[in-house]
Amino acid sequence: MKKIMISTLAVLIACPAFAAGRNPNASSWQLFGLDPYIGLHGGASYSNLNYSYNDHKEGIGDMVFQGHAALGLEVCDTFRSEIEWSIFSKAKDSANFGTVGDVDVETKMQTLLWNSYWEFGNYRIVRPFFGLGAGVAFTDVKRSVPEVGHHSESKTRFAAMGTLGVTFDMERFAVDIAARYNYVDINSGLHNFGGDIGIRFMF
Repeated sequence: MKKIMISTLAVLIACPAFAAGRNPNASSWQLFGLDPYIGLHGGASYSNLNYSYNDHKEGIGDMVFQGHAALGLEVCDTFRSEIEWSIFSKAKDSANFGTVGDVDVETKMQTLLWNSYWEFGNYRIVRPFFGLGAGVAFTDVKRSVPEVGHHSESKTRFAAMGTLGVTFDMERFAVDIAARYNYVDINSGLHNFGGDIGIRFMF
């Protein structure tokens, strides 16, 4: 996760300097009339897994870091769509599940989503946006029970995303600040609430 944060910071510093040296009136590279971009985002969130075991259901929650890498297309000035790969740091927590006592639960997760964003407001540089996405999550949930042992379960399940934020559009690059919610259909449901900041570099 440190490598993701360092890489994101490096791009945040380098891309604006690189973009500033280009002629804003020059034509950008297009794909079938659409403007492609790459994006790197990072942030932190609170992850809550509703975990069922031994006829009990408890909330397993922890703060995690997250990193997102995306490849997308700007369809028009107000709409864009992208494929996004996300990595979340390990979430760890424990809860009491009745007769077995305290149980430690660890969750590792990555997601692959297709996201779409709509920007609104007649503003040239600063524009609010909202986004929706859907795809799959690759999860690994490990349970540790005293005097019983460990149990690990890896699953690929449906995932969905919703976000609200604001973008600062500088033509060749854009900075996004957003609040984000992720849902993953594992166990009795995983809910992730957080925020991130990142950059999109347009070709």
